Amino acid sequence: MEYPLANLRVLDFSRVLAGPFAGRMLADLGADVVKIEPPDGDVTRLWGKIVANIPGYYHQQNAGKRNICIDLRAEGARDLVLDLVRRADILIENYRPDVMARLGLGYDVLAAANPRLIMLSISGFGRGGPESHRPAYAPIVHAEAGLMDRQARRGSIPPRDLPLSVADTNASLHGLVALLAAVILRERTGKGQHIDIAMIDATIATDDQVHYDLEDSEDTGPLRNDVWQTGAGPVLVSADFRHLWRRLTSEIGVHDPTHADMPLDEKIATRREIVRQFMAALATWDDVETSMARMGIAWGQVRQAHTLPMQPTVAHRAAIVEIDDRAGGTRPITQSPYRFSDAKSGVRGPAPHRGEHNHEVLEEWLSLAPEAVDALIAHGVVQRDSEVLG
Repeated sequence: MEYPLANLRVLDFSRVLAGPFAGRMLADLGADVVKIEPPDGDVTRLWGKIVANIPGYYHQQNAGKRNICIDLRAEGARDLVLDLVRRADILIENYRPDVMARLGLGYDVLAAANPRLIMLSISGFGRGGPESHRPAYAPIVHAEAGLMDRQARRGSIPPRDLPLSVADTNASLHGLVALLAAVILRERTGKGQHIDIAMIDATIATDDQVHYDLEDSEDTGPLRNDVWQTGAGPVLVSADFRHLWRRLTSEIGVHDPTHADMPLDEKIATRREIVRQFMAALATWDDVETSMARMGIAWGQVRQAHTLPMQPTVAHRAAIVEIDDRAGGTRPITQSPYRFSDAKSGVRGPAPHRGEHNHEVLEEWLSLAPEAVDALIAHGVVQRDSEVLG
């Protein structure tokens, strides 16, 4: 079996998450993804558990890539990048919209060097707009797109950020879809594309709840899912409470002591107390599963994330795998979710050190002699993490 994207060459100029995640997925699908990292490094090299001088956050988003460390402001760096661009299929960047142009590497320049190049630019507020100049990480977009306010209203809590970077990963995945669409289009036209993805666009487009806010119709939606405490632990029940109550009385045989003349608030409180007692009496997860199955109710264990490797489906599908930690052992990493009937996919190796593949990539992509690469290093155009690489 082959990787679907085995023949694609990708230059990944991005950092943090929105761009690197797209690059990681391309690498998992077989593309040769070369991360172009500045000498001061991706900021995510400061986050997470450090193993073999590679922190966990950086490792998760850059596994399977190769790495060249280029000082884009050094004399000769622009020419080197243009040489790489001539041999690339895709370029990913998530600087603010004016940065690549200021470096002399705007899309017009890159397309002149390689008309077939597909360039993905991800930014908080897109290109050419009133807020294009604003820097934006995921929490900024979570605030601007109304996610934090909705969470606060529905949860009756003070506004606070979400516990994952939805705005980044949504933009990344929408960018990935656009990239692959552009690859297909290029097969017909021979032309590349410049794709402009705004994180705020991607967040709104992927928000299945936004219509309630836009149409002031929150009261028309289903009741919120409840979390109940069972004897085995907390469980989320994905059912309108009214439906849960009907199933509990009809399928489990729970007695309903309420009557038509009872005040509504009292009726609701009485029924909820009965459900609370029923849930608390479920002593094991087998008891929970049996009861929910009898009622035909969807449910989920409210699980602590560190136990994910023990979640049955996660374990069965190897959604978290152990790979080489470059220190004589292994470390856990999330697996890409793609499962093909007759093709390979999946994480292909650990994340790279800065400049680890300077020689390897430049000799392979550009047919440079080792001495020519050494000269670039001597002039500070290309650098490497000497602490790790020697």
